[in-house]
Amino acid sequence: MSKIHFIAIGGSAMHNLAIALHLKGYEVSGSDDEIFEPSKSRLKKHNILPSTNGWNIDKITPELDAIIVGMHARIDNPELLKAQKLGLKIFSYPEFLYEQSKGKTRIVIGGSHGKTTITSMILHVLQELNIETDYMVGAKLEGFEVMVKLTDSAKYMVIEGDEYLTSPIDRRPKFHLYMPHIALLSGIAWDHINVFPTFDNYVSQFSTFINLIDKNGSLIYCKEDDELNKIASEADPKLLKYPYGIPEHRIDDNGITHIKIDNIEYALKVFGDHNLMNLSGAQLVCQQIGINKHDFYKSISSFKGASNRLELIGENANTKVFKDFAHSPSKLMATTSAMKHQFKRRKLVACMELHTFSSLSADFLSHYKGAMDDADIAIVYFNPHTIAHKKLPEISVEQVKDGFDNKKLLIFTESNKLQNYLKEINYSDKNLLIMTSGNLDGVNLGEFAKKIIDK
Repeated sequence: MSKIHFIAIGGSAMHNLAIALHLKGYEVSGSDDEIFEPSKSRLKKHNILPSTNGWNIDKITPELDAIIVGMHARIDNPELLKAQKLGLKIFSYPEFLYEQSKGKTRIVIGGSHGKTTITSMILHVLQELNIETDYMVGAKLEGFEVMVKLTDSAKYMVIEGDEYLTSPIDRRPKFHLYMPHIALLSGIAWDHINVFPTFDNYVSQFSTFINLIDKNGSLIYCKEDDELNKIASEADPKLLKYPYGIPEHRIDDNGITHIKIDNIEYALKVFGDHNLMNLSGAQLVCQQIGINKHDFYKSISSFKGASNRLELIGENANTKVFKDFAHSPSKLMATTSAMKHQFKRRKLVACMELHTFSSLSADFLSHYKGAMDDADIAIVYFNPHTIAHKKLPEISVEQVKDGFDNKKLLIFTESNKLQNYLKEINYSDKNLLIMTSGNLDGVNLGEFAKKIIDK
């Protein structure tokens, strides 16, 4: 294949795959009805940004070797319909990644939370040890130019395995298409309720994933998760299984976590029980491909975390400001708890945005009960316009308060009022944690953090 066209090229995964194929020497074209940053700038940098927004059936010709269609496209997309009429090869991006990884050892990282961080940890260690690998990861990593890399020479392919749907014409979860040799599952916490309407239905997707592991493969899973323990015990007894948990560690007076392995301590740049479990899982994956555990911990000691995952975005002598992608109940609880545990002498101001389909659904709000109880000041923000845009029923401030079951919870529905409130707080011996899969409606969080620490 040499000529590839992307329908909905502007998506996070799609534009990265487009860049990866461009760098590999493919002739890449694409279309989208709207392309946002950073996709727009990154596509422009590589000269593959569509000249105009919108769909153009003239781009779909018999000369194309393949079409890659993104989840953002609709089933009646005019370019997709023409490609089907012409009988062109049509792939979702998970299908295409699988095609590119045939003949390689596929390592797939799945789970409701921690996927990006664990994948990032593995890639960091492989790079530190000069082990070539192909990959697909869901965040921009320090030291990596792109989020997707495809070569003919790499022995391994490390894939972040999302459980969301594959494409408008393929309703399977993405991670069902990768057929791993080495698989990791980090945990199960009900998400994507618009697609998986019951918890049992959601859990069954992970059972299916386990059944798709190569017959000579291995499953690495978090033993702290009851649902994972259950479905792992029900899996094929011939499957090699490696449970992991929280490793032995200590936190020093400066808030630095040290992990202890065979009486040797390694200082880490990340923290929190959830990250320590992520670390243990990543180590077991690396062990499967022959990496010595001490080489792993020497390499991981310089890992600062994936973008937007407990990322330090500002600090002074008295305050640290972190941002995190957390939006589900389990992620909120883990991240808030980690901050309080790591910085015991400081109070915590925790602010989260209800932004995803699940989080903005009235029926789901009760799952947030207790999720931010560890924060000294707990704040929730949501924008009623976002709810309307997603065509969901309205939710009220009272419903949110009842869902979190936290009498001290502060709720804002206007971004400017939220910003003003946060800026007025005296942050002496306080940390600020901003948790969102959005940006509080257009706030540059880096610049906002600077305003906080420069007070």
